[in-house]
Amino acid sequence: MERLKLPERVGMAGLYAALDADAGHVRLVGGAVRDTVLGIPVADIDLATDLAPEDVLKRLRAAGIKAVPTGLAHGTITAVLPEGPIEVTTLRRDVATDGRHATVAFTGDWREDAARRDFTINALYADPLTGEMFDYFGGRDDLAARRVRFIGDPLQRIAEDYLRILRFFRFHARFGAVVDAEGLAACAARANDLMALSRERIAAELLKLVVAPGAVPTLALMIDQGIFLPVLPEIADAARIATLAEREAEASIAPAPIRRLAALLPPDPAIADDVGARLKLSKNDRRRLVSAATPASAEPSQTLAYALGTDLAIDRLLLSDRPVADAEAIVGWQAPRLPLGGGALVERGVKKGPEVAKLLREIESAWVAEGFPAEPRVTQLADAAVDQWRRFSSNA
Repeated sequence: MERLKLPERVGMAGLYAALDADAGHVRLVGGAVRDTVLGIPVADIDLATDLAPEDVLKRLRAAGIKAVPTGLAHGTITAVLPEGPIEVTTLRRDVATDGRHATVAFTGDWREDAARRDFTINALYADPLTGEMFDYFGGRDDLAARRVRFIGDPLQRIAEDYLRILRFFRFHARFGAVVDAEGLAACAARANDLMALSRERIAAELLKLVVAPGAVPTLALMIDQGIFLPVLPEIADAARIATLAEREAEASIAPAPIRRLAALLPPDPAIADDVGARLKLSKNDRRRLVSAATPASAEPSQTLAYALGTDLAIDRLLLSDRPVADAEAIVGWQAPRLPLGGGALVERGVKKGPEVAKLLREIESAWVAEGFPAEPRVTQLADAAVDQWRRFSSNA
């Protein structure tokens, strides 16, 4: 019987004690178990329990553990520990589903709880005290084969939650090597169901998918299978994102979700803005997407970074045909500040008001064009600008 060395967190022992882990009332579930099997860092820990939600809440509070009823109707209580929150969810079974929401009932059957989960690799449980693993649907073997496989009938599982189409590909991009043919066929057959989902949910999954290790071949597969056609028909070619991924790797620059999304779209700011609005991206993400869709100019990398900000400049450079070294040159670069203020111009005789701002912009432009020289040169630029102003201004 396989036993795992499970992740530990400050306060976990008290949490296990409060939930009577020694009597088998609680197990780790999902990603924490999966990632432990794979030997990769565990980000989040989720617990499943056969205790009722109200009982969990009562026990945690009695043990002095802050407990928040974040999803009481669905059986989830969040235990707030020193190293972060832990979700504790009562075992459930689906009563009704409509592709977007589920009505659940609580159960004491671990296998029944596992059966409602999406993929076999996400339906692994482990005893927190002994490390004993519970695998009801062959998830351990699928992990070994690097295969993402639905639990039960893929068409039925997708009908329960349409987002599982995108999750199938996201998990394949992260963990998969062998594509499960039955799951792939079901996703292709039900791609139109994505239209029923909120665009925020689609965006959240897509932005995780595009930065996964196997994103490029997975996205090419999705395009080939027509997965994006119902909701994002603009995504029709994986060639640009393949090139971008190569350039990111060459420059040792980490993938950025919005940059990757831009590479999936035609290089057109108007299209990027429309897609950003449709996906209801945040104001900053939408701005970055539009910027990334704008062709990079020929100006020096630091000049571009000064005007746009380093991240946006790197996006444009990596998505262009300029040398990768141009993007590398500004990684970690901090834009300097013009070592001159309006007061210095007033001291030179310029009257306060619009003229000061105008002259500052002129001096800044010259300073940027010369590659951000040090203060002595800035003084010369300021003197020259004020002299020019005196010659042509009737207010001098």
